[in-house]
Amino acid sequence: MASRRRRRRKSKNKMKALVAIEVLVMVVLVVVLFVVYKLDLADTDNKKSVINATVNDEVQAQVEDENDSWKMSGYTNIALFGVDSRDGNLDKGARTDTIIIGSLNNETGDIKLCSVYRDTYLNIGNDTYNKANSAYAHGGPDQAIQMLNTNLDLDIDQYITVDFKALVDVIDALGGVEIDVTDEEISFLNDYQIGTAEETGDEITKVTKSGLQTLNGLQATSYCRIRYTKGDDFKRAERQRTVLMQVAEKLKAADVSKLNSVIDAVFPEVKTSFSKEELVEYAAKAATYSIADQSGFPSDHATGTMGSAGSCVIANDFASNVTALHQFLFGDSEYTPSTTVQNISEKVASDKNKNGV
Repeated sequence: MASRRRRRRKSKNKMKALVAIEVLVMVVLVVVLFVVYKLDLADTDNKKSVINATVNDEVQAQVEDENDSWKMSGYTNIALFGVDSRDGNLDKGARTDTIIIGSLNNETGDIKLCSVYRDTYLNIGNDTYNKANSAYAHGGPDQAIQMLNTNLDLDIDQYITVDFKALVDVIDALGGVEIDVTDEEISFLNDYQIGTAEETGDEITKVTKSGLQTLNGLQATSYCRIRYTKGDDFKRAERQRTVLMQVAEKLKAADVSKLNSVIDAVFPEVKTSFSKEELVEYAAKAATYSIADQSGFPSDHATGTMGSAGSCVIANDFASNVTALHQFLFGDSEYTPSTTVQNISEKVASDKNKNGV
């Protein structure tokens, strides 16, 4: 009975994260419909760095195999990064609070999403092991993509990175969001405004009462960052979901003028490997895309302290988790883990045992 309760709690926590991801992608898709009008605002002149993120030989052989037993060749795989940047930096030095793999079925238009938990213990792309979010900090999108390809037997060579200041600007452009603030949250929300304002340059307006009220961009983003009330990071994820759902609802109701204001505010804070021509192509097809499913990696995991890496999410049988990922993304795949993934799996298991997790 206790085991079933734990599984239910884990399932609920996982779903909270997945709903937040789905809403985020809904927001992105709505915005992309209008990107053709604002292409000059995005940073799209960085393909060279992404090409340097390689795939291992076994993956390359499978992608090029006419039999296509891994079912990867019919998909476009994209890395989506959300960085906690304090100075507008979208490259090396920024840590990724959000890491999402988006896999587009080129034939059906179905999109599957998989979040890689930011504290997941991985080979960070240079044969050292640490939390997944440290890869971007060490080597920017290049190393972060290398990490995903190395650990997960993928062939990603495209990415989109956004600064979390974008959330502040989107909410302000939409006129704020309605949030029910509790008495317990007020002091933490106001404290977080101080640090967030130092990053964004926005003016602080303190929240003075509890209850349902309109929060501006700085207030709502600070609300998303609260982690010290009951529920810790799980409650933090719920707050993020609440804010993103409010943003999605407002975007769906917004007129063209309002959406253009959002584009003006956000796209200077986007870094991507897509060329302008590719953005036009995807935007033209955006109405035909649909979110088919979503998941998280690792799906079967434990948490514990992994030496100098600190508190981490650790896969239980890493290779099996990668196999499950491929089945999720690519359907009836006949995938078997590469030698690289098997070696990583053995290393993670050894380190997990050594640290008593």
